[in-house]
Amino acid sequence: MRRLVIDDWHQAPASEITAAAARAADSLPLTVGVATRQPPPRLRPLLDALTFTLVGHHLDAEARQLVRVPDPWKEYAALAEAVARRPRAAMALGQLLRGAPPTGTLAGLAAEAATYSMLLGGEEFAAWLSARPAPRPVVVDADRPFVRLRRTDAELSLVLDRPERRNAFGFRMREELYGALEVAALDTTVERVELAGEGPVFCSGGDLAEFGQARDLVAAYLVRLDRAPWRLLDRLRDRVTVRVQGAAVGAGIEMAAFAGRVVAAPQTFFALPEMEMGLVPGAGGTVSVPRRIGRWRAAWMMVSGARVGAGTALRWGLVDAIEDAHADHAA
Repeated sequence: MRRLVIDDWHQAPASEITAAAARAADSLPLTVGVATRQPPPRLRPLLDALTFTLVGHHLDAEARQLVRVPDPWKEYAALAEAVARRPRAAMALGQLLRGAPPTGTLAGLAAEAATYSMLLGGEEFAAWLSARPAPRPVVVDADRPFVRLRRTDAELSLVLDRPERRNAFGFRMREELYGALEVAALDTTVERVELAGEGPVFCSGGDLAEFGQARDLVAAYLVRLDRAPWRLLDRLRDRVTVRVQGAAVGAGIEMAAFAGRVVAAPQTFFALPEMEMGLVPGAGGTVSVPRRIGRWRAAWMMVSGARVGAGTALRWGLVDAIEDAHADHAA
């Protein structure tokens, strides 16, 4: 990861700013700016080209290229350590996000699925897999659906229903959600779709008990692309509202971000922890999240793995509203 001190560029000639922006845009490593003074508008081309820029809490950070943190220098050091632990995943992530926004959803999802599947065969994912504790045994009730459906007039209500696993998103839940969303995709009389999660957590991300099971990485790529519920969420986005509570981690926020409207309970937090596993987001997050908050803040969330609260999510546009009455909708 490379660092650029933005304070040093305030008075730089326009030609040097343009040249530095071109170098940053063509960089394979992540290139992160650090600013302790407000960047002037003339530096916009440079900020656009960087992976993201860290600024202090005392600065205006309305621009999507900027991420406000308590101490930019400490944050940079922490990020550098994270990248040093997973350099391959970090570099793959940086290049993947530079393609956002793609020409279309399918193109972006194809690039993400290919990158994810490639990293499944990498040393960094293998190291994470071998170091983590053995997952808890999974007890599956074959007669109980993991996604509940209810049709009321023109509204289709879908609820992720695996609260004992914090609605962890595994193979079976993915298939059931895909099938449920197909109902709305094929039936034009469904005018509204609401997606919620049973229990205190909307979705804790991918089911860790299933990680590392893929043996054929090409098949994993094709399945991840072909049986992706987030493709249907994107197609139906104008009709879809997702209501989240507790935590929307990994796949939880990645697929929710495709919806036309995302409503969060006040204490909800969001996180994208995949890079620490040696992976990139694999549930459409490199497409959906940058569309909502810009590729710069998306990159910071994915590199840092930090939790983002509901207030920040609302300011950034990751969610559209904060409401207290979520429990009524998920009942």
